[in-house]
Amino acid sequence: MTLRIEDGRKRVRCYLSGALVADTGGPVLVWEHRFYPAYWLPERDVNLALLPGSAVQRSADERLRGLVHLDWEALDEWFEEDEPVYVHPRNPYTRIDVLASSRHVVVEIDGVQFADSRQPRILFETGLPPRYYLPLTDVRLDLLRPSGTTSHCPYKGTATYWSCGAHDDIAWTYRTTLPESQKVVGLVCFYDERVDVTVDGARQERPRTHFA
Repeated sequence: MTLRIEDGRKRVRCYLSGALVADTGGPVLVWEHRFYPAYWLPERDVNLALLPGSAVQRSADERLRGLVHLDWEALDEWFEEDEPVYVHPRNPYTRIDVLASSRHVVVEIDGVQFADSRQPRILFETGLPPRYYLPLTDVRLDLLRPSGTTSHCPYKGTATYWSCGAHDDIAWTYRTTLPESQKVVGLVCFYDERVDVTVDGARQERPRTHFA
């Protein structure tokens, strides 16, 4: 596989047990995953003595000579400039827009209506279908039960999930978000891949994504 590699523009720092492990203005973005890059950092900008060897990776690729990859989970905190970043580096080609809308959105699961809203917030994220975030008052919460699942997104924050019947984790809520996604705080969103969504009277085709 041919790696996509490009120079990053952000200052990147990471910490372990309060100690600064790396601080660089010259990170390199390497797309080892389809949806987001990994950071490879100049070895000269990393205090390797603070890390176990298992947390440090080197590559035989000539383009990554002098760079190391640090296991994201082995560090306590990562920063891009002065803002913390979670889960993985942000993709510079991913954009998120959250727009207020008056579209009429109806969500059904197995023929049962779970939501009916005329005041959604629609979240547009590069590479994904539009997501309809709905006010709690427009959702049949009596048909949903909170699950213990959480997930983390470097663009939105930490989500908690809802299940119903045999459908586990079919909807989610962000109780708090990162600044760029504040408009969806406290709203409920369903996986369009797993429910039936009607927008302005038109039944939507279920999208095919890695969340299906």
